[in-house]
Amino acid sequence: MPTLASIKKQLYALADPKRAKILQRFFKTGKGEYGEGDKFIGVTVPLIRSLVKQSRDLEIKDIKKLVCSPIHEERMLGLLSLVSLYQKGDAATKAAVFKAYVTSRKFINSWDLVDLTAPHILGAYLTDDHSLLHKWSESKNLWERRMAMLAMFYEIKRQNHQPAIIMADKLLHDEHDLIHKAVGWMLREVGKRCDEQILEEFLKTRHKTMPRTMLRYAIEKFPEKKRQQYLNPPTP
Repeated sequence: MPTLASIKKQLYALADPKRAKILQRFFKTGKGEYGEGDKFIGVTVPLIRSLVKQSRDLEIKDIKKLVCSPIHEERMLGLLSLVSLYQKGDAATKAAVFKAYVTSRKFINSWDLVDLTAPHILGAYLTDDHSLLHKWSESKNLWERRMAMLAMFYEIKRQNHQPAIIMADKLLHDEHDLIHKAVGWMLREVGKRCDEQILEEFLKTRHKTMPRTMLRYAIEKFPEKKRQQYLNPPTP
C-alpha cells in the first residue's frame, strides 16, 4: 500500500530544477505578483497525474497534507487526488472530499489549481445550491472568486447555462485580469456547448462596458467578421 512518504519520494524523483525556474516565472511568483512566494520543483501535470492513482488510496487526512504543502506540485497532486476520489466515491466520500477541499481552500491559490479542480468538486457537489459560490464571488480573495466562476463549468457541460450567466454578470466588472479571463472563458463555453445565441444575448447589452480581455475570450470562436463587430463597433 502506497504511503504519503513513498508517493512524495516518487514525485521528487520526477523533479526538474531547470523547469522549476521556468515555472516560477510563468506563474508570477515574484514580489507583488499573484503567485508571490510559491515554490516549484519542476514536475509537469501529466507526470503528476501518473501518481494520482496511488495517492487516492491515501486517507483524506494525508491527501490534505499534500494540498496544504508549500510546494506547488504537491498541492496539485493532492488536489487531483481529491478529484479522482470524488469521482469514484460514494455519497459519504464525496461529502468528505468536498469538506476537505473547502477547508483547505487557502492553499488552492493558483489559476491552474483552481481550473483543474473547482468544476469537478465544487461544481459537482453544489448542483442544487450555489449560495456558497455566490458568496465567494464577492470575496476579497482572488482565488475564491475564480473558484466561483470555474465551478459553473460543471453546469455548462450539463447544458445548463443559466448559473454561469448569472455568475458572469456578478463578476462582470471585477478588477483582476485573472477573473476577466475566467469569465470570458466560461462565456465562450456557454456559446460553444449550450447555444451561441445565449452568449450573443448576454453580450448585446454588455460588450461595450465589459473588460476588453473578457470580451476577447468570450468571442474567441466567433468568425472574424463578427469578432471585429464586437471589438470595433461602428460609431453612432
